[in-house]
Amino acid sequence: MINEVIKKNGITYGVMIGIASALVTATIYAIDLNLFTAWWMGILGIVISLTISIILLSKTKKELKGVFPFKDAFTTYFIAAVIGVLISTTFNILLFNVIDPGAKDTLSDIMVKYTANMMQKFGAPAASINEAIAKMKENNPYSTFELLKGSAFAIVISAVFGLIFAAFFKSKTTQE
Repeated sequence: MINEVIKKNGITYGVMIGIASALVTATIYAIDLNLFTAWWMGILGIVISLTISIILLSKTKKELKGVFPFKDAFTTYFIAAVIGVLISTTFNILLFNVIDPGAKDTLSDIMVKYTANMMQKFGAPAASINEAIAKMKENNPYSTFELLKGSAFAIVISAVFGLIFAAFFKSKTTQE
């Protein structure tokens, strides 16, 4: 049985992470689709998510009066991460496949051009660039299937972060 504090905080902060992610995506969409290729936007999203997660774990540990075993710390983070990923993915599916399906094609073209330019800058042979572009055109990363596949990957990565955070935030044992 999951502690009510863990459940409540995990859900609340998961919704915050999901809404923050959706707001970042909506802002990029509204300003300029080319920002989806900006490395610093990815860093910004990660920083926002990690900051909310640290606040979540600190608050939960405090509410549990410092008794925060590894399992509880991981569970708290993982609940929040999964809810955040699901909200973000749902928003992206709606935005790119229902609200504005043309945006996913535009984004696909932007990503192809960006990848080709980056590969050229790093001196990749033309054959490699053409092969990479052909593969990219086969799969659109903003299709419903690819977004769902990406969310599964994000949950796995979140589990790894959850293990690290749980190790850091768990309460120290008094027995030695």
